Amino acid sequence: MMRRDPIEFAKTIRRLVLMMTSNGQASHVGSCLSMTDILAVLYGCILNIDPSKPDWPDRDRLIVSKGHATAAVYAVLAELGFFPHDWLDSYGKTGSPLIGHVSHTVPGVELSTGSLGHGLPVGAGLALAAKRSGATWHNFVILSDGELDEGSNWEAVLFAAHHGLHNLTAIVDYNKLQGFGRTEEVLGLEPLADKWRAFGWALHEVDGNDISALQETLSSLPLSIDKPSVIIAHTVKGKGVSFMEDSLDWHYKTPNETQLREALAEIEGEV
Repeated sequence: MMRRDPIEFAKTIRRLVLMMTSNGQASHVGSCLSMTDILAVLYGCILNIDPSKPDWPDRDRLIVSKGHATAAVYAVLAELGFFPHDWLDSYGKTGSPLIGHVSHTVPGVELSTGSLGHGLPVGAGLALAAKRSGATWHNFVILSDGELDEGSNWEAVLFAAHHGLHNLTAIVDYNKLQGFGRTEEVLGLEPLADKWRAFGWALHEVDGNDISALQETLSSLPLSIDKPSVIIAHTVKGKGVSFMEDSLDWHYKTPNETQLREALAEIEGEV
């Protein structure tokens, strides 16, 4: 697959997310923007995939378990040519193939998600199957921090370490906000890194909105030859738009026309 400059790719994704959510009267803008840089690096530089063959058996798998951040995923897949770009115009509208949570019916999507806590268990199962069959592809799962409230994730964390799934990488989009408030106030996760290490995973923490740091980290996988890897990516919800950054409001709000113009101007560096 032709590689993309992740810095420019991230700018394109953010622009499309803002336009899609405004046009479709959709939500979860902040959740999309926090993980945009992670997606830009993975799809721009890391994943071994072929948009002309979405079901290619040797492709790397990426499960976006925080499936409510669907606009960012669809923006990436359209930009890479998994489906026609004009599908994005229908996002959030009746009859659109691009529904409000990530759907496996869309080319390039591995698993329908949005009911949180399922992506990592499925990813662990896929990784075990690949390991036992001798397949060489890698399995990635992007999780939200609030999603780690789900016990099914911790069962999968135990399972993956027990089976030494070095071909599995979890990426936690740690933006410190979830649907009802600050993560530390809703259900504290700290010491988060210590928990993953105690469960037997190799771990690295990174600024999840720093493209260079993400490239360096994700190019160094696996972190261990006999353990699954977890990247705790410290991000900012709404990253890239000043009035959306670190604001719970933008978990739910839809940008109106004025806000859309202001946000796009910021993304393009015109303010």
